[in-house]
Amino acid sequence: MSKNVVVLDYGSGNLRSAQRAVERTGANVTVTSDFQRALDADGLLVPGVGAFEACMRGLKAVRGEQIIGRRLAGGRPVLGICVGMQILFEKGVEHGVETAGCDEWPGVVEPLDAPIVPHMGWNTVDAPADTRMFAGMDPDTRFYFVHSYGVRHWVLETHSEKIRAPKVIWATHGQPFVAAVENGPLWATQFHPEKSGDAGAALLTNWVDTL
Repeated sequence: MSKNVVVLDYGSGNLRSAQRAVERTGANVTVTSDFQRALDADGLLVPGVGAFEACMRGLKAVRGEQIIGRRLAGGRPVLGICVGMQILFEKGVEHGVETAGCDEWPGVVEPLDAPIVPHMGWNTVDAPADTRMFAGMDPDTRFYFVHSYGVRHWVLETHSEKIRAPKVIWATHGQPFVAAVENGPLWATQFHPEKSGDAGAALLTNWVDTL
């Protein structure tokens, strides 16, 4: 039976390209801002492009932060992409303006420390061998990035053997930054799977297979 995926429409992101990319995995995909449909879907994809503050404003307008929080409280899968990943962190700082995020993870989204910004184009990632997100992919697989901000320091620590630590995937542009996170039902990528050709298609298939 095909899985039902909602691409959350909150005024940001490449909604139709994300929809088409997930549809190619065989899932049924709906683009909507409807609160209940987003809660009930097998999987929720949160896109995002542009400024952190504008994305958070749009997200709150459709109660998106509540949707994300409720889904995760029930172990329901969520995938954030690009700024849709960034807003999952504690806060973002752009042009000296600090904006609160969804606070699913501690950490700050800040300007990349690199000689050339934005970071635009194809890049490899350093993923642990046991991730489900990158299962079946070669270490030299490249993904498409376009961003000027990112999370440069991962600050969440887990000291309990009963709590599985998130798998943090890094990439380097000038200095290392968080390229993706796999944290139980919460997955997120700084790069764009929907723009990453076969590699992105494989990642989205891996995600849909968990639903």
